[in-house]
This record gives sequence, C-alpha cells and structure tokens, in this order.
Amino acid sequence: MANVLVSIYSWENPKIYRSNIELKKDDKVIIPMENGNELGIVLEIDVKTKDDLKEDVVRKATKRDAETYEKYEKEKDTLLDRCRKEIKESQLPMKVIDVRISLDGKQATFVFTADGRVDFRELVKVLSKDFKKSIRMQQIGSRDEARKLGGYGICGREFCCVNFPGSIPSITTDMARVQQIAHRGTERISGLCGRLMCCLAYEADQYRSLLEGMPELYSIINTKEGRGTVVEINAMTQEIKIKLESGKYVAIKKEDIK
Repeated sequence: MANVLVSIYSWENPKIYRSNIELKKDDKVIIPMENGNELGIVLEIDVKTKDDLKEDVVRKATKRDAETYEKYEKEKDTLLDRCRKEIKESQLPMKVIDVRISLDGKQATFVFTADGRVDFRELVKVLSKDFKKSIRMQQIGSRDEARKLGGYGICGREFCCVNFPGSIPSITTDMARVQQIAHRGTERISGLCGRLMCCLAYEADQYRSLLEGMPELYSIINTKEGRGTVVEINAMTQEIKIKLESGKYVAIKKEDIK
C-alpha cells in the first residue's frame, strides 16, 4: 500500500490517501467524500507522512468518469454567471470564486470569499430551484482564493500556495519576529492575498535554533566592557550589537555574554 497526494478541489490543499492500486503521477482517481465520490488528480506517489490516514483511493477513474467531469466543468460558467447575477441583485457582500458539480450531478458547491458571515439562505433557494440541484455554499479565505486564481509574488516566483501543493502551515507574526523583519510592517511582509507571506514559514525553525541562547532585543546584559543594551542581533553571524552605558557601541559574539 502506498500513500498518494491527490488534488480534488482547486481551492483546497491536496490531501494524502492510501492506495492499494498501482498509480502514477497525473492519474485520475475516485476519492470518497462526505457527499459522495469525487474525481481527483494524483500529484505525488509514495508520500511520507506521520498522520494516521483513514481514507483510501476508491479506484482509478474510468473514461466515463473523466467525460462526466469534463462535461460538468463546461457547465461551470453558466452556474457562476447565474449565481453572480443573483448576488448582485440581492446586494450580498460576497464574491463567488468557483463552483464544482459533484460527479453524480446532484450537488453544486459554490465557493466564495467575504469579510464576514453572509446570510445566503435565499440565494441557495433560488439557485436550487434554477438548477434542480442541492446547493452548497462554502466560504474560503483570501489565501485559498490566491491558490485558486494563481499568480506571481513580489519575488517574481509563482505563489507558494500554488507551487508547493502540500499543506501550508499557519503563518504567524512570530515567524516574522524571529526572522527580525516584523518591524517592516505588515504591508511589506504580506503577499498579494493580503495575508502574511507563506515563505515566512520556510526558515523560521532555523532562525529559532540560531537564536537559542541569544538575549532579547533591547534587553540589558553584561559584557567584558560593561553593561549595555542589546540594539541589534545577527542570527546568521551569531553577533550581538550592544550600546554600552558609556554610549559606546560594541559587537560581541554570543559566547562573550557574561
């Protein structure tokens, strides 16, 4: 049995499933979901994970499965146009990003972004009546929207959320603080989605390791030349810049702290 990374919905992280079937990258497979089976695409084979996986790949997708999926994909624009028109007429504070019709054709899941909670009950009634399907509305965050739409960051590279298909950890201000860039302001360390940049997670653990045993910024420490205030810390060189009580600035190594 092998673990495989499968992409099912464009707005969600790919997930790892167990498979008794011999698969290769880009194979179409059928995955069990809460409301029935769905078609997914295999992104990676023999994925390592510490998680206790409980879901298995059902089977390879048949030609009929693939044709059904493509048929529903071609119907998406019609559903999206109708939904957006109704949202505009109802003046609902939401933006629809995508829609997915279930493989059995009985349900349509509309994905949207909004600043807060939205009462979409009447919208669901209208769409259900129009399309003769069960309608599900799913709110996603701005980072998920960026993954769906794609694009390039200020670094010139494709969005991390798109380029790296695995699950992205929660990005926190502590990651920016430990890398000593939090002072730049949220605008300069945020991506185009308006959230903190995913790349802040890449080196945060290394910086934490390098900063072990280092004093806090602006703390008072004793050195061979006297007491002073820490005004700068360089994790890479393991140097600390101190302003002594005399007004003199000195740079010392971590091991020189008394």
